[in-house]
Amino acid sequence: MSYDVHAVRAQIPALKSGSARFDAPGGTQTPQPVIDAIVHALAHPLAVRGVQNEGERNAEAIVAGARSALADLLGADPRGIVFGRSSTQLTYDLARTLAKGWGPGDEVVVSRLDHDSNIRPWIQAAEAAGATVRWIEFDAATGELTLDHVRDALGERTRLVAVTGASNLIGTRPDLPAIAALVHRAGALFHVDAVHLAAHASVELDALGADFLTCSAYKFLGPHLGVLASRPELLETLHPDKLLPSTDAVPERFELGTLPYELLTAARAAVDFLAGLAPAPGGATTEGGTAGRRARLAAAFEAIEAHEDALRERVETGLAALDGVTVHSRAALRTPTLLLTFPGRSAADASRHLAARGVDAPAGSFYALEASRHLGLGDAGGLRVGLAPYSSEEDVELLLDALADYLATTPAGD
Repeated sequence: MSYDVHAVRAQIPALKSGSARFDAPGGTQTPQPVIDAIVHALAHPLAVRGVQNEGERNAEAIVAGARSALADLLGADPRGIVFGRSSTQLTYDLARTLAKGWGPGDEVVVSRLDHDSNIRPWIQAAEAAGATVRWIEFDAATGELTLDHVRDALGERTRLVAVTGASNLIGTRPDLPAIAALVHRAGALFHVDAVHLAAHASVELDALGADFLTCSAYKFLGPHLGVLASRPELLETLHPDKLLPSTDAVPERFELGTLPYELLTAARAAVDFLAGLAPAPGGATTEGGTAGRRARLAAAFEAIEAHEDALRERVETGLAALDGVTVHSRAALRTPTLLLTFPGRSAADASRHLAARGVDAPAGSFYALEASRHLGLGDAGGLRVGLAPYSSEEDVELLLDALADYLATTPAGD
């Protein structure tokens, strides 16, 4: 299918500011239909979920619709979709719940490649339970996290392995199905942080081999909302801390307090927006409908990946022509996310230089502290260039011109 980036951009009001935005890994800009969904939800009666009155029924329909939409996005069962404030909060809640069954001698495995939200909750839960933490390393020269790295960290008492679906710092996409096979062979559970992956590729819970998977809607054109996907039968075996009168049903037993209905309806709108980037089978209309949404999402992400990869290759070609740039994103399979450093120059200074020229590309380690340190960049990290479904060729040219100007006008230090 053809991909019309200008049609996508026309539906995102924030892009009218004129900046070339390469900050999508930290949060994408919002399409008008997603904004409208929030307004629509709040403009109609809402109440605690139920069937007695219009407000209750509206709330019930919003929750059911959001679970269905996120299940389609993640290739999961709607009964296994849990909503929370953020993926970090959901990971902390899950870690504390699972740790009730851990003890001395048990092992929990985390990776150097990950965002800290898929590291620290597991470390802290393991420490509280008296369990041991082991680390999966990655190759700093190539950015690859290999099966050998995983094997080296597994043991007879491994209870859980947590690995990113894609690095938010350098874009590396580990081979999740192969890792899952190793993890399950060791008798452990597999938790995948798909916050960065779900923004760039089609995701399917079972195909990836994940027992648990988290993502954040604001990374794929939606609102600030966390999502956990799992199998309902697995969730049934877990007993999180909750209020006594709150339901013990799954997935509701994992959701603390009243859900943010306006954000749920916006998350559904974001999924529908993405699905709408692919034509419905037979040319049928998709407006307001969910038929075939999973298939349309797969087709849409295929088009998005092709668009983003073409732009990434253009960025990489342009960077190769510039002296004084080191690219740390080198894995064979990766998202369109590039981490750059400038020997003798400051990545933070480069970010400020670009911002003054209408190019938004932030600098830092972006909570991937272990990865930044493992790359030899300390806590400072580098300049992150992240592409999104709305990135354009014009944006890329502005980026390359601004970087060339920075290198030409800023002398390198010792």
